[in-house]
Amino acid sequence: MADIIPLLDACFERNASDLHISVGRAPVLREKGGLREIEGHGPLTHEVIADMVRQITPARNLEELENIGTTDFGYAHGEKCRYRVDVLTQKGNWGAVLRLIPHKLLSFEQIGLPEACQNLLDLHRGLILVTGPTGSGKTTTLSTMIDWINRNRETHIITIEDPIEYYHTHQKSQVTQREVGTDVPSFAEAMRRSLRQDPDVILLGEMRDLETTSSAITAAETGHLVFGTLHTTGAARTVDRIIDQYPTDQQEQVRSQLAVSLVAVISQILIPTADGNSRAAAFEVMITNPAIENHIRKCETYKIPSVIQTSRRQGMLLMDDCLVDLYRDGRIAKDEVLDRAFDRKFVETRLGGGV
Repeated sequence: MADIIPLLDACFERNASDLHISVGRAPVLREKGGLREIEGHGPLTHEVIADMVRQITPARNLEELENIGTTDFGYAHGEKCRYRVDVLTQKGNWGAVLRLIPHKLLSFEQIGLPEACQNLLDLHRGLILVTGPTGSGKTTTLSTMIDWINRNRETHIITIEDPIEYYHTHQKSQVTQREVGTDVPSFAEAMRRSLRQDPDVILLGEMRDLETTSSAITAAETGHLVFGTLHTTGAARTVDRIIDQYPTDQQEQVRSQLAVSLVAVISQILIPTADGNSRAAAFEVMITNPAIENHIRKCETYKIPSVIQTSRRQGMLLMDDCLVDLYRDGRIAKDEVLDRAFDRKFVETRLGGGV
């Protein structure tokens, strides 16, 4: 029987972010943003991969894989770490992608999160969104925030995740972690039920449908601190994405609700460092003030970036400014800055052409 454990060990020991298993190629690790085959392994067959998958996949997930062709779950690799596992069918064969979740929770300093973000964690109500593309570190950022609240405040924290990635033990706070598919059938159902469970803080792993989004906004309005995620980059795009989920005749009301309930949007991306040895996190931080509240209400989200840029003393940070700062600190290359800039011409001007 093929053994997946040595591959999980290799991913952990080499501090790779992901392990890819697919038919016709040796196992592949994503290291420092690039893909590298694990030495000493030949191309994998469907039979070998099937053995590996069955070794770690719960029975209910195997049934889901057979019925719909894909399944997701969390897997604890002893005391070392956890993996978020996605098993899929491609061309009739099984494959898998396993995302490494470090066992140790990171500090604000370790992930590079701006200090203003920590100040948000003393709030007792409102909606805080952490956004970015897949693999940008959103889950790590949220886990760091939840850990800080757990250690420093007396609250009841409810997390709703698919799957649970970081485990939080009770500290100053009481922590209830619910896994969609195992503990509750859906995000929307978990969100509805959570309001009857005496929560102070709610972490919503995904705002994937209108019902879940509406419940999150309502919870934030009614005196809870709610954390959510979206696969958007930039505060203005995030606000637009939320509002666009609603039918046209409801959007004006939602803008008014969001203007009051949304307290911050933290967007992040990961960029290869100039030395090629790791990745640096770039952030955009929007903290709602009267100007931003007014722009949201009046459907003027295109004006939000200029408010962020002129409000740096309030702890706000524009993504393009963060990219320029990382370049000037020698952390990332100029090409990476230009490739990822929202306003390339603005950034080129900031860099002065000859830099």
